[in-house]
Amino acid sequence: MNIISNIAGRVYFIVGMLFFIATMMVVFIPIWIISLLNEPAKSNALHPVFRAWMGFFMPLVGCPIRRKGAENFKAGENYVVVTNHNSLVDIPVSSPWIPGPNKTLAKVEMSKIPLFGVIYRAGSILVNRKEENSRRESFTKMQEILDAGIHLCLYPEGTRNKTNQPLQRFYDGAFITAIKAQKPIIPGIIFNTGIILPHDKKLWARPKTIHFHFLEPIPTQGLTLEDIASLKEKVHGIMEAYYVQHKDALA
Repeated sequence: MNIISNIAGRVYFIVGMLFFIATMMVVFIPIWIISLLNEPAKSNALHPVFRAWMGFFMPLVGCPIRRKGAENFKAGENYVVVTNHNSLVDIPVSSPWIPGPNKTLAKVEMSKIPLFGVIYRAGSILVNRKEENSRRESFTKMQEILDAGIHLCLYPEGTRNKTNQPLQRFYDGAFITAIKAQKPIIPGIIFNTGIILPHDKKLWARPKTIHFHFLEPIPTQGLTLEDIASLKEKVHGIMEAYYVQHKDALA
């Protein structure tokens, strides 16, 4: 990376963070008030606020979202949406652009950030991965969210992909949840967030159009927990093939 690119990327990162904080302050009070509601009213009210916020912020910083495949979400049905995870930018992309209210499973640590933590908690099911009881309770809460007719947005890789592979291996959690609830899985593929905020560069970013594609639902009706491995392998294969096929054209 040359000096000009390094300086430009750091300036862009700082300006982007300032815009994020400024816009966050505008929506903070409405989100805090909504967070006091019970489900599903809370998620129903939060989703349009998140969508309006990120619908303004992302183009403002030169990262507009191009969505494809929203028609795969059928009216009156809810899904377990599983997406790839290359960057922290995936978070403000995934939830707002899923068609309809949704919750995501999130690390409890980020909920402790001042002000932002309130917003983070409002849209998330928090889990402390180091505590078995917390992990067990998160499964119960995810089932309750699905029972309430709300989508789940999960990252089956568990953490950001810092490898040179299209996808990391998947954990079982999303697939256990979908099978237990007998809810279809919709694969969601996010492109270019790893280019915008690469994991190997500190305090550096660049603008880029983001593409978020939803694939056809994968049914779980009739599956049991004995089918976890085959379902996980099937979804991983579909997502990896789609990502490899389209990533260069969308970069």
